[in-house]
Amino acid sequence: MKAPLVVLGATGGVGRGVVQAAIDSGRPVIAVARQASELKALKAGYPHADLTTIAGSVSSDAAGAKLARALRKLDRPLAGVVAAVCGGAERGRLLDNPADFLRRKLDEDLLPHLAAARHLLPLLAQYDRGGTYVLIGGPGSEHPWAGYGHRSIGAAALRMLARVLHDEARQLAVRVQLLAVDSPVCTEFNQRHSCPEWPSALSVGQRVMALIDHEVSGEPPRAIVPYALRQPPPQLPPRSAARLPPSPASATASPPRLAADSYSTTTSRTSTPKTITATTASSDACPQDPGSPADEKTQRCLQDARALLKSLTSNNPKQEPTPR
Repeated sequence: MKAPLVVLGATGGVGRGVVQAAIDSGRPVIAVARQASELKALKAGYPHADLTTIAGSVSSDAAGAKLARALRKLDRPLAGVVAAVCGGAERGRLLDNPADFLRRKLDEDLLPHLAAARHLLPLLAQYDRGGTYVLIGGPGSEHPWAGYGHRSIGAAALRMLARVLHDEARQLAVRVQLLAVDSPVCTEFNQRHSCPEWPSALSVGQRVMALIDHEVSGEPPRAIVPYALRQPPPQLPPRSAARLPPSPASATASPPRLAADSYSTTTSRTSTPKTITATTASSDACPQDPGSPADEKTQRCLQDARALLKSLTSNNPKQEPTPR
């Protein structure tokens, strides 16, 4: 039996992705959120899963202590804790708002992570030596996010908080890591205006599960783990299959070969007869397609080669004529 995973902010956009990824992997989930009605709807979406819900928050030390007591009452060993906690998505320049605006945003976005860690890290160490505590960070932590400067400051502070907790939690034998997602996440709440390059909430959840299950091997655990969308490398066609048919410009001309990212024309002077070697390529289209842009480049290159060959043979009267 797998130990359950505690998900803070389980009814949010990213939290739902973490819950789905954990359930898909067969792990029990303890979902924590403020609104009991939203937790009820979340549980109804997974009728056959081992999903326990707790209405609570980590907005303060008192709330964090209350949540820790509720988790102890369950008397279940914990595999890990995922903090998908984030405040409201207000927009505005820092210079246009009073100092209390930034203080309030830090109270919403940063300090709940500290309150949760203070009360849940000892609980995690008590039940499962070597458990994992994962924080999920948002964009703007390294470069200012225009119009969301307060979120950039909070995200940068969260990175440093994760580093500090990573070092201080070693004596508890608990691994603390921050999954840095440097772009907005596509969730079920923002699908209409999301961009194609945004990672999905489910893919973020799957990356979180890899950290919980310690799937990243061969390297020591890092405090900051960049999110990376795993994609198989593109399959390039064999070199022999990408050769072009021989040009009618010269019977001694070498067939064009596919290069990596550019095309060039190479001329080599030898004894009679002279030889022209043309190399062309394109990484975006197949050169064997007569309607593709790569074929136009090929034809222009071959025309230049014919013109150069003609000029070389016309200047030397002893040169043998080039067959056409």
